[in-house]
Amino acid sequence: MTGIIRRLSIALAAGLCAIATSAQAEDLVVSNWDGYMAPDAIEKFNEQSGNTAELVLHATNEEIMGKLIASKGKGYDVVFVSSPFAEVLHNLGLAEELDHSKLPNMSNLYEQAMMLEHDKGNTFSVPYAWGTTGLCYRSDLVEGEPDSWMDLLQPSEALMKKTTMLATDRWLLGAGQLAKGYSVNETDDAKMAEVKDLLIAAKKTLLAYDDTTFYSKLVSGEASLVHAWDGWCNYGIGENADIKYVVPKEGSDLWVDTMVIMKSSEHKDAAYAFVDYILGAETHRWAAENILYKVPNKAAMDGLDASLIESFPNMGMKPEQLMSYEQLRDVGEAQRAYARIVSEIKASN
Repeated sequence: MTGIIRRLSIALAAGLCAIATSAQAEDLVVSNWDGYMAPDAIEKFNEQSGNTAELVLHATNEEIMGKLIASKGKGYDVVFVSSPFAEVLHNLGLAEELDHSKLPNMSNLYEQAMMLEHDKGNTFSVPYAWGTTGLCYRSDLVEGEPDSWMDLLQPSEALMKKTTMLATDRWLLGAGQLAKGYSVNETDDAKMAEVKDLLIAAKKTLLAYDDTTFYSKLVSGEASLVHAWDGWCNYGIGENADIKYVVPKEGSDLWVDTMVIMKSSEHKDAAYAFVDYILGAETHRWAAENILYKVPNKAAMDGLDASLIESFPNMGMKPEQLMSYEQLRDVGEAQRAYARIVSEIKASN
């Protein structure tokens, strides 16, 4: 049992509550985050394919993983999860080994999207969105361009209590790991002790840990510099042109959200048809145009209006640059140490 799975065990009870209802459903069941695909995607898929699909929502990777582990995947057909969690599903034998002949629109993907470290050749997962984590800031409130993770972790006097950091374990630790020049999957105890000390010191300078409203804090001026996923920074840029995004010189993680067909699915043909539908250029382009995340679909990205990339420059980041960053991976038993370190950081004075 991997470290991620151990940590997810607390979600099993909540998952059991929803299993009976989902398992009785005769429709294709797709689980995704709210707003992560077109509002009419399910309706259009049903009309075009003759299938009957329904959408259920999950708020976090941990939530849907708890349900999938508790039910051994039963009651779900296609799930959207981030790549380390797709890796866990594969390692548990819960993910379908993909038949690419049933996914002709895979040809729309960038070549690089077929070479992701967590699943080279896309044998059990299909990438849906990808991007970076970096610094999102008010250029009118910050002197110069921040270009290092240390600008966030050891801010100038003017930025004290005007910064936020992501609260989710892997990204919180990632900022410290990158600042120290370590892997975002680092497990060496001595190195992680250094990361912990750096992040404990950084906590004293923060306005807040914030995964969801950090861009709003920038817009209002409550914060000046925040730790952000690129797509979420774009939401702020859309409201205030003084907001900018930069990947620090020490680098970023490469985050990837994926689609996984469950091995237990009783609607395999419909599940393949749904994933292939999402990979269609027009369908997949919706995500780039509306949630402002880069998608690993060349046909979709080639169709973007140039003005969109002009307004949101990080949307123009090339696959070659994305692939230069390290993917978050399942770190196995080390996830327990990660959780402990994060707890100690957040509990520190």
